[in-house]
Amino acid sequence: MRLPPRVDVLLITGGPYHDMDHARLALLGFMAEHERMRVTVREGYAADDIAAADVIVTYTCDRVPDDPALDALTAFVEGGGRWFALHGTNSRMVLDGDKPVVCPPLPERLLDLLGSQFAAHPVPGRFKVKPVGAHDLTRGLSAFFVEDEQYLQHHLPGNEVLLETEFEGETPLFETAQWARAAHQVMYLRARGEGAVLYLTLGHTRGRYDMRPVAEEYPFVERGSWDHPDFQTLIRRGLRWTMKETI
Repeated sequence: MRLPPRVDVLLITGGPYHDMDHARLALLGFMAEHERMRVTVREGYAADDIAAADVIVTYTCDRVPDDPALDALTAFVEGGGRWFALHGTNSRMVLDGDKPVVCPPLPERLLDLLGSQFAAHPVPGRFKVKPVGAHDLTRGLSAFFVEDEQYLQHHLPGNEVLLETEFEGETPLFETAQWARAAHQVMYLRARGEGAVLYLTLGHTRGRYDMRPVAEEYPFVERGSWDHPDFQTLIRRGLRWTMKETI
């Protein structure tokens, strides 16, 4: 019997203000469901790691690849690779005491590759997510509610939207504080060359010691969508998508 080929996965989990240990362990658990996935775990982007990968999965916050890593990411996707980007992968933030959070522009090449940039979110809470169109990644899912960070983003043209949410109101903790009613992409595909990026904004997680150096302790443990069955379905399907398996 011929075994299916090994898949070398690069899992990048790193950055501030999140429980990266929780996200890393959870993602490794989902990957362990696939015997042929062999995982290299890193906290940041490195060109050599990217070049050696068959699949890339990222859960980061305020992590921007340098130019060699950006070259490697572009070559990876354009050459047919699939990148599953989660939650804050598209974020860049500056926190300065009690001042509103500033989100400086991502490097143009990274923004073009990812197709969006995080700009703000209201206080974590309950909001509605609904499917858009028909795709195997969201097959059978109806609109659902989650307790999570509702990501408000700037999007480039060219994304195939799979899930969206709607928001109108204020985000006083961020420099961009006023938001007119609009739809915001929660999950989308962005084709590039022979490959693609799959982005899913859900999945916030934070423990009591994850806001340092801003605060020594955080009053809550937040686990976002990680226990939600629809989110787990999306993660499992996203991983199969990265391996080009039937979803």
